[in-house]
Amino acid sequence: MEQEASPFETSEMLARFLGSTPLLTESWKLCARSNIMAPQGFLTEEVGGVTYVAFSGVQSVDGLDPFCGNLVPLSSTTTGVLSSGGGGDGGMFSALEKQSDDNLVMVDAGLLHLFLTIYHTPVFQNQMFEIKKKQKAVVFTGHSIGGAMAALSSLWFLSYLQSISSPPSVICFTFGSPLIGNESLSQAIHRQRWGGNFCHLVSKFDIIPRLFFAPLAPIKTHLHTLLKSWHLTMNSPFFICDLGTQLDEKAKSELFHYVLHYVESIARSPGLAASSFVPFGNFMFCSSDGAVCIDDSNAIVKMLHLTFAAGSPSFSINDHLEYESHVGKISLQFLNQNEEELCESNSYEAGVTLASQSMSAGHEDTMILTKDCLKMARRIGRTPNLNSAELAIRLSKVVPLRAQIEWYKDLCDKSDDQLGYYDSFKIRGASKRDFKVSMNRIKLGNFWDDVIGMLEKNQLPHDFHKRAKWVNASQSYKLLVEPLDIAEYYRSGDYRKKGHYLKHGREKRYEIFDKWWRERDIYGENECNGNSKRSKFASLTQDSCFWAKVEEAREWVENVRSESDPRRLTVLWMNIEKFEQYAWGMVERKDISIDVLAKNSSYMVLVEELRVLKSHLQHFSNQIPGVLDKKVVP
Repeated sequence: MEQEASPFETSEMLARFLGSTPLLTESWKLCARSNIMAPQGFLTEEVGGVTYVAFSGVQSVDGLDPFCGNLVPLSSTTTGVLSSGGGGDGGMFSALEKQSDDNLVMVDAGLLHLFLTIYHTPVFQNQMFEIKKKQKAVVFTGHSIGGAMAALSSLWFLSYLQSISSPPSVICFTFGSPLIGNESLSQAIHRQRWGGNFCHLVSKFDIIPRLFFAPLAPIKTHLHTLLKSWHLTMNSPFFICDLGTQLDEKAKSELFHYVLHYVESIARSPGLAASSFVPFGNFMFCSSDGAVCIDDSNAIVKMLHLTFAAGSPSFSINDHLEYESHVGKISLQFLNQNEEELCESNSYEAGVTLASQSMSAGHEDTMILTKDCLKMARRIGRTPNLNSAELAIRLSKVVPLRAQIEWYKDLCDKSDDQLGYYDSFKIRGASKRDFKVSMNRIKLGNFWDDVIGMLEKNQLPHDFHKRAKWVNASQSYKLLVEPLDIAEYYRSGDYRKKGHYLKHGREKRYEIFDKWWRERDIYGENECNGNSKRSKFASLTQDSCFWAKVEEAREWVENVRSESDPRRLTVLWMNIEKFEQYAWGMVERKDISIDVLAKNSSYMVLVEELRVLKSHLQHFSNQIPGVLDKKVVP
């Protein structure tokens, strides 16, 4: 049985985890070394069976890339770039690019440009090849702009791993990284269940994680000076934190209050704008007294504002270089608590109190606001595992609905009219039985839409979509019910208004279930590799879209009768030929239900129409050689 995944809901829980592993400490050590030894590059190191890839915070010696602060569609600059792996279908981030939302997945143009520059170097390609070959756990990490490079590298690597049957674990730690994309990117990452792979450490006064909330053009001069001084410090073996000679107090104040204005505006707005930068993953807010972790985007933005507003111009600059001390204190977070506090820390309320104290540093008003923010960040309702258990109960309650549809299918298959399951429902009358089946179809669709909605909102365990119980249940539901949805689509005439089902009528849930089935963990290879013999037809047609393809083929045959243009006829006959080969393959593999071969089913009627049509149109054989010689499905 797979281990349950539990979200970190308090600072204590995450601190206990990080304090028990060397991941965070080793990540920062290599980040600090890469700042010194690999400007505009990265370092790799293997420690304890884990491969670390650390990107330097000194990625652009002349300051920020001129395109930083501007969002561009992720697909517009990366599709077709990939040459050595990642994304499967031609895009470096294809898993994120293929979202069906109307809003585009967008990332910062300057940061993407820096990443692509690194990506195309032979050193990066060779190192990634070696990492893929080892199949070991990988940690991508980086400080400052290097953190953004680590995040983009992680997203690219996770996209690549979708084509691997047993992918290695991937985690990304960033330290003081700027935000990299918009709300659609955040949503796409959470839909892929990748949010838990990212932990962004933010020193509570650090200006860089808040920087991209503000337009950069008016402050480019200040940023240029600031980044040059930071880079000099990062390149030095010894951090020099007094940057006053590089940026005077007036300039610091102007920069601080300018960014604060925009952070406050966004934090107080009712929702996150689709065109602005939005956080994703886990954010660990660090202070000299400890840390707290949040994974809710709205709460993260509010915490970015509250903690930044409690700082000062100097703190906002100096804190960008304080991550070494914060990393060292996170594992010691509980040593500052007395015995009574430790006993109480098992409760969520106690955890929130301790975390708000560590973030507020004695500011009573800020502590109250921070406490409210942390409470808001708590998952609403039940935990993911309890939600999963509740869904299992709901699933058991809808089983009778499915059983009634199966009974209906059996009746249709045995009916004297020999129409079969699909056609009987398509031409159904107004009987109570037909009405009940239609209602059951709708109720089951609503149940599965609820499941998908909870999954997309991170209300279910991270591995929910890979659990055999749910993968098998969704697949059997799809095979049984989607033919009814197709029948209803063509019965109602929707195809005349919208177009054919496959491109214009298929519900999102079925596309998601296709993906679950493709990516399922296969335990019985001998049953799933296609080599096992089957003595009878499948109880359900194994392609749930079979009838939609039949409907398209029927239209092609109808068009052949009225078409006079030879070129269009050629295309129509080629489409018909492809369908015949597809259908014949389904029959040979016994991947169809008995209703497909019912005497009066749409499919058998189509087969007969084709036979008659070909016998009457032999003159086409001279214009389209070989077309009419193809095998006709019996």
